[in-house]
Amino acid sequence: METIHHLIDGVASPSASGVTKPVFNPATGEQTASLAMASLAEVDAAVASSQAAFQEWRHVSLARRIKLMHAFRNLLEVNQAEVARRLTAEHGKVTSDALGEVARGLENIEYACGIAEMLKGAYNESASSGVDVYSVRQPLGVVAGITPFNFPAMVPLWMIPNAIATGNTFILKPSERDPSAPLFIAELAQEAGFPPGVLNVVNGDKLAVDRLLEHPDVKAVSFVGSSPIAHYVYETGSKHGKRVQALGGAKNHMIVLPDADIDLAADSAVSAAYGSAGERCMAISVVVAVGDVADPLVDAIKVRMDKLVIGDGTDPSSEMGPLITEEARDRVNDYVGQGAAAGATVVVDGRDTQFNNNGFFTGVTLLDNVTTDMSVYQDEIFGPVLSVVRVDTYQQGVKLIEDNRWGNGAALFTRDGGAARRFQEEADAGMVGINVPIPVPVGYHSFGGWKDSLYGDTTMYGPEGVKFYTKAKVITSRWPDPSTSSVDLGFPTND
Repeated sequence: METIHHLIDGVASPSASGVTKPVFNPATGEQTASLAMASLAEVDAAVASSQAAFQEWRHVSLARRIKLMHAFRNLLEVNQAEVARRLTAEHGKVTSDALGEVARGLENIEYACGIAEMLKGAYNESASSGVDVYSVRQPLGVVAGITPFNFPAMVPLWMIPNAIATGNTFILKPSERDPSAPLFIAELAQEAGFPPGVLNVVNGDKLAVDRLLEHPDVKAVSFVGSSPIAHYVYETGSKHGKRVQALGGAKNHMIVLPDADIDLAADSAVSAAYGSAGERCMAISVVVAVGDVADPLVDAIKVRMDKLVIGDGTDPSSEMGPLITEEARDRVNDYVGQGAAAGATVVVDGRDTQFNNNGFFTGVTLLDNVTTDMSVYQDEIFGPVLSVVRVDTYQQGVKLIEDNRWGNGAALFTRDGGAARRFQEEADAGMVGINVPIPVPVGYHSFGGWKDSLYGDTTMYGPEGVKFYTKAKVITSRWPDPSTSSVDLGFPTND
């Protein structure tokens, strides 16, 4: 069976720790590889490699960095089918979702190809007599990324392009559940010509994470995952003097007003709730049905659910694949039971769906008449469960979003421009969609929520990413009056 190793200093680095974890194909339940876990010494070796590489990489010209970034982008585009294959094999998402993930990652490389524009400083000539003042942005040094299982290709690409384009070196600690795609992406960076040590990959668990958070040569850490771990990463990294951006969980609401296009709203709810088996922090978890739109909306969602094809992600007919692990599946099914026991109306019960294999599959669930005191409303389920909360007014819907502990994304479906304009101002979330259920920003904006969805004050990729991976420096310079120079500069004399 294949053993997956680290990538340190440009070469595959077998682990000496002796500790491995199994990697599964979620569609079959079979172990497909063993992942070698890093020891403290191996994490330190990766940091030392990155620190040594930084001493040269920071002085590489912008022109050269951009040329390498273009080469990296082109290699990823050529190999996107292979990246998608690895995503499906280890995460389980269907091929179309996997290819979409790669496409969103490519956007961030393309943004980083314009890094020369983002790194322009500012200059004031003669701020005072003979004094010029100007500002520049410089790299931090060695930076690290700790990334989740649900987007093992896209999330590293939220971090890596901006980090290395701005002159830093980067250590990636991917999820141990689906490590092959991010490792392959790092290998493509090597093939593109990035020097050894500019991008290292260390596989590991809490031991590796803690060492990166504590290591004195790691200057910044980027993290995406659950809110409890995001809080831990932020607190621990900050305590050790690092910059930290830590994105946490979500409970995204989609308000549907009575004037909304029912077909558009239902299509959007199904794709946003059940795409990628609901394992995404921007999934719609709660549909807030306002007034008399509730009954026709629930009916329209159910009709679409009945047609949803669930199966192996490699099957072109599949629209939803399995969950990442058996434990994740069982956890989701348990929440469905909790919702039913608490009094929610089970319109569609995903537990009833039968599958003729040993994969980690469950069906899609729709719960109606959910109330805010139920666990299915309060907790982040991270699975294909959609709750419908009925309210009488738009204001009640907005209040639900405001009162929720998370503030990642929120959406409104309406034909009313006034309501839409009001919602984009009032929605208590970092990313807002108007008739768009999953408002993930394009690569030249930045991604991040509010409240317990974000620890720190800097969001991911785009302009905020460039800011996070650089530090500002202001230079004030004075030179003698040229007329007093000992060098003949052609100035008139008093003779």
